[in-house]
Amino acid sequence: MSLNVAVQMDPIDRINIAGDSAFALMLEAQARGHALSYYTPDRMAMRDGEVFATVQPLEVRDLKGDHFTLGDPKRVRLDTFDVILMRQDPPFDLHYITATHLLERIHPKTLVVNDPAHVRNAPEKIFVTEFPDLMPPTLITRDLDEIKAFRDEFGDIVMKPLYGHGGASVFRLTRDDLNFGSLYDLFATTFREPWVVQRFIPEVKHGDKRIILVDGVFAGAVNRVPSEGDLRSNMVRGGAAAETDLTPREREICERLGPALRARGLLLTGIDVIDGNLTEINVTAPTGIRAIKRIGGPDIAPIVWDMIEAKRA
Repeated sequence: MSLNVAVQMDPIDRINIAGDSAFALMLEAQARGHALSYYTPDRMAMRDGEVFATVQPLEVRDLKGDHFTLGDPKRVRLDTFDVILMRQDPPFDLHYITATHLLERIHPKTLVVNDPAHVRNAPEKIFVTEFPDLMPPTLITRDLDEIKAFRDEFGDIVMKPLYGHGGASVFRLTRDDLNFGSLYDLFATTFREPWVVQRFIPEVKHGDKRIILVDGVFAGAVNRVPSEGDLRSNMVRGGAAAETDLTPREREICERLGPALRARGLLLTGIDVIDGNLTEINVTAPTGIRAIKRIGGPDIAPIVWDMIEAKRA
């Protein structure tokens, strides 16, 4: 089967191919003989209900500094593609939300991975709250009294923006931290949306596990260990990738999430687990595929394309 595939993503010249999951998916698609096209979300348009984009034919190669070749741009109806990979990174803002509305017009005639309506309706830090028994104690608010009460109850807490990504603006506050008032003021002036406040999990020093699920089924995992002196384990923030296996608790989490992911058309997801506590369900542009393969784990890109090809067949 040869598919006509478009990849909606950030500027391809700026990606780090060593860790970019979209790049891994493009390499695998090309190896299977699928035709690749590329565009950024700002090249989309809707005219009289029909969705277009200015796209460019794409060839990729696993060579740092020379990883792509683009053909001539042309304006194309997006429903003429078999598959669109929605792979631009957050921020999950109105620009991002608008892209999901446009792609919703062509899905499922064109298979969009992930289902754009459910990407919009399942933000990573809100969707996860449908499983409170799998999570650490979690509060979503921007109300100062609510946060103070939560901090009084648990002492050691983490605050982060609801629609943040990549470990940006994640802070730990202890019970007697004198920076609390200043941090609240900073968040209040910087972020219009509510924030996530969670009980701090000390075991994060041993790693924050990224687990990849394909069509709701476990496919691979990597343990991301924070660098010395940093709370955040995201690899873009200096976290180190380490080989790992799933614990019985983590397998239980995957089994619980699987039916909900499949029901929403969330075909490629990445969940974050710290010491058996589910903290996020990443549905926008989950990463980890290349890191898992690099540490000796399974190559997830073929698993993803096996699934996509089966659905298109």
